[in-house]
Amino acid sequence: MTIMQDPTLEFLFEAAVALEAPQELGHTRYGRRRIINILGGTVEGPALRGEVLAGGADWQTLRTDGTADLVANYSIRTDDGVTIYVQNAGVRTAPREVLDRLMAGEDVPPSEYYMRTAAAMEVDDSSRYAWLNRCIIISTGMRKASSVHLRFYKVT
Repeated sequence: MTIMQDPTLEFLFEAAVALEAPQELGHTRYGRRRIINILGGTVEGPALRGEVLAGGADWQTLRTDGTADLVANYSIRTDDGVTIYVQNAGVRTAPREVLDRLMAGEDVPPSEYYMRTAAAMEVDDSSRYAWLNRCIIISTGMRKASSVHLRFYKVT
């Protein structure tokens, strides 16, 4: 029998993203909808450094149990001038009382909730970051009152 290699994680970078207050759309046929605009941010890590550009957003759907389905689209500009498009989708969930604290804008330790995403990144194939087009990237997240912090990892 052939033994397959178990995946490991390689830390790429951390993003600190400033957010506007949520736009509440209300309860739709899919759940409670919110749009949270991205104001900008920083990117720091061994794989790349730069800034999160203003203009993206996180489109959230809150389920009846309080779990948030997260879908964010935004851009990163590296410190050497390359723009990277990011599509990041995931979930944030916890016991109801923890989710209520998060919704109230309280800074809740990330150990009290589960926030994970999968990011698809798109960049010019001729850039030094073209490898981002060909790998699986996941992240862990921490929500603050007016920001989100994400740590991105390449699955190797």
